Amino acid sequence: MAAPGKLTALAVSRMRDPGMYGDGGGLWLQISGVGAKSWIFRFTMNGRSREMGLGSFATFTLAEARDKALGCRKLCAEGIDPIEARQARRGEARIEAAKAMTFRQCAAAFIDAHKAGWRSSKHGAQWHATLDTYAHPAFGDLPVQAVDTGLVMKAIEPIWSTKSETASRVRGRIESILDWATTRGYRRGENPARWRGHLENLLPKRSKVRRVEHHAALPYSEIAAFLVDVRSREASAARALEFAILTAARTGEIIGARWSEIDLASAMWTVPAGRMKGEREHRVPLSEAAVALLRALPGPTGGEFVFAGGKRGRPMSNMAMLTLLKRMGRGDLTVHGFRSTFRDWAAETTNFPSEVMEMALAHAVSDKVEAAYRRGDLLQKRRDLMGEWARFASAAWTSANV
Repeated sequence: MAAPGKLTALAVSRMRDPGMYGDGGGLWLQISGVGAKSWIFRFTMNGRSREMGLGSFATFTLAEARDKALGCRKLCAEGIDPIEARQARRGEARIEAAKAMTFRQCAAAFIDAHKAGWRSSKHGAQWHATLDTYAHPAFGDLPVQAVDTGLVMKAIEPIWSTKSETASRVRGRIESILDWATTRGYRRGENPARWRGHLENLLPKRSKVRRVEHHAALPYSEIAAFLVDVRSREASAARALEFAILTAARTGEIIGARWSEIDLASAMWTVPAGRMKGEREHRVPLSEAAVALLRALPGPTGGEFVFAGGKRGRPMSNMAMLTLLKRMGRGDLTVHGFRSTFRDWAAETTNFPSEVMEMALAHAVSDKVEAAYRRGDLLQKRRDLMGEWARFASAAWTSANV
């Protein structure tokens, strides 16, 4: 590498032709096609040729550029890549500047950046609620760089055994926020909320501590008598609950149902992907009983929602059916539990394949091989299944009205 000194300040100021002009010692003057001048340091590290920008000629004189190049050569002599060294210095500077960036601020920024991709505002509200309750009291106002394993444990360890599902979600949300902060340059190092190879060494597996709580379900032998009681009530929540039982659908799918999704002529309800838990469109074949129920409702003239709420243009509250159950003296049951009632009935009293039952419940298929054979949605078989279910569930009602 030739010693520096080939260029002079006067010559550099007069140069106009585009090109690269060497000063020696790895320092070059670069003149672009539009006449912009900048300093470049060229070097070889581990057999790899590299170029490092040292700044504009308008900012740094020839003498200053030589000093910068000298510093780079000293690093190279010590086996240190000057580009990587500069990146490290800048990273440290960002970390220092980010000390004022708290975990709470990072959490708010993360949620704001991702909320457009979430299915509903409710999801974002859940993030805020769990972080406000568990994470922020422990370290929300500390610099995000200061969050370590001890602080993460302070937030989740007290509820790991008593509220394992919530604790797991909080841990995952903390991990995501810290990963985001690292990517944005607000922190460095390993993620202290990481489970695999880290927190799994400090906390028992959820499967070892969680108490499995199934949704309270009605025995299928009692469903017909139960529906007689439901059908005797005039509340719109009773119609929604009856429809939920006949279709084995989830609460959110029921209260969000729109008339535009329903084709009474073909006895079909098509739930769009955006309202499905599995984010896939789901076709629900409607039994004769379900169609009769819908035909008895006001229809689209009563608004876009099949089961309208108290406020015009709004759907029924997600608590309406649960409140109805309490009024019926069945606070021991949940709306979701009727899906279990349906599944138990289908498994124990019919010969339909399990995949038909699972598709009727819009459950995701976990086995890739099984999924490959199930490209269709087994619609006709599901229609037969739902028809049998409606006849079984309506048996007592039908007998009482003959």
